[in-house]
Order: sequence, then structure tokens, then C-alpha cells
Amino acid sequence: MSEGGQQVDLMQLQLPQLNVLKEQLDQEMEMMQSSLQQLKIAQSRFVESSESIGKLNSDNDGKEMLVPLTSSLYVPGKLQDVNNVLIDIGTGYYVEKSLEESKKYFKRKIEFVTKQMEKVQPILIEKSKMRQIVMDVMNMKIQTQMASMQGQQKPVAS
Repeated sequence: MSEGGQQVDLMQLQLPQLNVLKEQLDQEMEMMQSSLQQLKIAQSRFVESSESIGKLNSDNDGKEMLVPLTSSLYVPGKLQDVNNVLIDIGTGYYVEKSLEESKKYFKRKIEFVTKQMEKVQPILIEKSKMRQIVMDVMNMKIQTQMASMQGQQKPVAS
């Protein structure tokens, strides 16, 4: 197993050391799974925004709609300019863009997030494999210790 560029022979490690390594892998996997989940949420929001932009056209000009102020508070409003939209680019900043520019923006964002997800997934799979190997070695060492202890406890015939 390679840890930080070093080769580590798992069979040379004691059970407590293996347990620490397993816990470290568990923490790394949990962090990566959380990151992957956040990326999936961001991706779905960008896709949803892109689909909403795609539904705007000149036929919608002047139509009434509900405008979201928060995720659970909407107020009535009217569409005035369907050719330009305000896009939330994060941390409270908004940018006005045309529909075409908006579509391109969301396409780029979706592609970027997808690439990030594709980078995280193989690392997560590798960490999972490493964890399984550590678990197998731990189980083997436990079995060896159990067998050794049973061998030492054989009754002596008198």
C-alpha cells in the first residue's frame, strides 16, 4: 500500500496501527462522499437553472409568475424582459446576461462540476479498496492471534 509516496507492508503493522489506518481511510472516504454529494447538488441546481432558462421565450413576456425571494417564500411578479436574466454567481453576486450567454454559462458550470465529480469518484473507489485490504489484513491478524491463544491454552494431561 502506498501512503504519501511510501510503501507500507501492512503485514508488518500491529492491529492498533492498522485500526488507525482504517479510521483514517474511513474519514477520508466520508469527506469525499460528502464532497461528491455537494457536487451532485450543485450539478442538479445548474441543470435546473439551465432548464428554466430554456423555457423563457418572447411568448412569456408580460406573463405573471411567482418570484422566489427565499427557498420557501415567493411573491407574485410579471416578466418584463425575457431576453435578459439575472444569474446568481455565488456569494450574493448577480450578473445580468442574455439568454444565450446564460445557457452557455450553465453549460460550462455543469461540465465543470461533472469533471470534478469524475475526478473524485476514482479516488473514492481506490480508498474503498485500500480500506477493504486493511480490513482483510486486520481479520487475518485477529484469526492468527486467536489461533495462537487457543494453541497456548491446551490442557496438560497429568
